Amino acid sequence: MVGIKLQKEENRKAFLDVYPTLREEVLAELRKYNMPQDAYEWTKQMLDYNVPGGKLNRGISVVDTIRILKGDSVTEDDIFKASVLGWLVEFLQAFFLVSDDIMDTSITRRGQPCWYRKEGVGMVAINDAFILESCIYIFLKKYFKGTDYYVDLLELFHEVTFQTELGQLCDLITAPEDNVDLNKFSVEKHHFIVVYKTAYYSFYLPVALAMHMAGIKNETAYKASEDILIPLGAYFQVQDDYLDCYGTPEQIGKIGTDIQDNKCSWLINQALAKANTDQRKVLDENYGQKNKECEAKIKALFIELDIENVYKAYEEKSYQEISNLISKLDESTGLKKAIFTEFMDKIYRRTK
Repeated sequence: MVGIKLQKEENRKAFLDVYPTLREEVLAELRKYNMPQDAYEWTKQMLDYNVPGGKLNRGISVVDTIRILKGDSVTEDDIFKASVLGWLVEFLQAFFLVSDDIMDTSITRRGQPCWYRKEGVGMVAINDAFILESCIYIFLKKYFKGTDYYVDLLELFHEVTFQTELGQLCDLITAPEDNVDLNKFSVEKHHFIVVYKTAYYSFYLPVALAMHMAGIKNETAYKASEDILIPLGAYFQVQDDYLDCYGTPEQIGKIGTDIQDNKCSWLINQALAKANTDQRKVLDENYGQKNKECEAKIKALFIELDIENVYKAYEEKSYQEISNLISKLDESTGLKKAIFTEFMDKIYRRTK
C-alpha cells in the first residue's frame, strides 16, 4: 500500500511539473500579439489562480489510462502528451468553474474567493473564462496537429463542452436560487443534469482522450467505455449530493449548502418521491430558504423519510450494476478492465 501511495504521489508531481510549461506557452501567445504588460500579468495571475488548484483527478486520469492501455510499451513522450491532454481537461474544468461561480453568485472556490470576487476582477472573469477555453485549442494545435487523431480530439472537446453546457442550462432553469418551485424537480431531471453536467467531462472525456492517443478506432470500444463511465459519473455525483448533507466539513472540505441553495439534488428528489401531503408541505415551505431553521426542518424530514438508507441501497445497487458491466467488458476492443476498476476503487464508499 505504501508503494502504491508513493507511486501516486510521484505521478501527481510529474503531472504538476507540466503545468508551468503550458502556462509559459499561453503567455508566449500573448507576446505574439504584442499584448500590453498589464494584460500579460493579468493572464499569468488568472491562469495560476484558476487552473492548477483542484484535486486534478480528471487530468491525472488521462495519464493513468494511457499507462494501463499501453502497458510496458508506454513511452516518456506518451506520458507527456497524455499529461498535456490531462491539463486540457483541467483548463476545461477551470472554464466551467469560473463561469459557474458567476452564474451561482458563489462566494468561495477551493478555499479561496471565487475568481470574479477577487478584488479588481468582477465581470472581467467572463472574458477570462473564454480565454481558458481557447487555451485548449491552442495546445491541441501545437501538440497534436500532426497526429492522425487530431480531428477526433477537437470533436471530442467540442461535443463534451456542449453536453456540459446543456446540463448546466437544465440545472439553472430547474433550480434558480431566487425562485423555489419543487414542481420543476424530478428524479429524471436530476439524472439528466448529473449525466450531462458532470459525467461526460469528468469521467468519459479523460478516458476517451487516452483511447484516441492509444490508437483505438473501434466505435464499439467507445460505446462500451461510455456505457460504464456515464453511470459511474452519475453515481459519483449522487455521492456528492449525499456528502453535502451527511458529510462533515472536516471530511468534505466545505460546509454543505445544497438545501439552502435550492439545488436539484438526489436527496430532495428522493424525498419528493416518498413524501405524503403533510411532508410535501414541509418541503415546499422550507427547501431553498437561506435559513438554518428551515434547513434543519428539511434534514429532520430526510431522517423521517429514511433517505440515508435509501442512499445506501442505491450505492450498493450502483456498485453491483457497474461492477457487472466491467466484468463483461470485451478486452479484444483494446480496452482494459483495469481502467474502470481503478475509477470504481477511487470512489466506492468515499467519504470526501
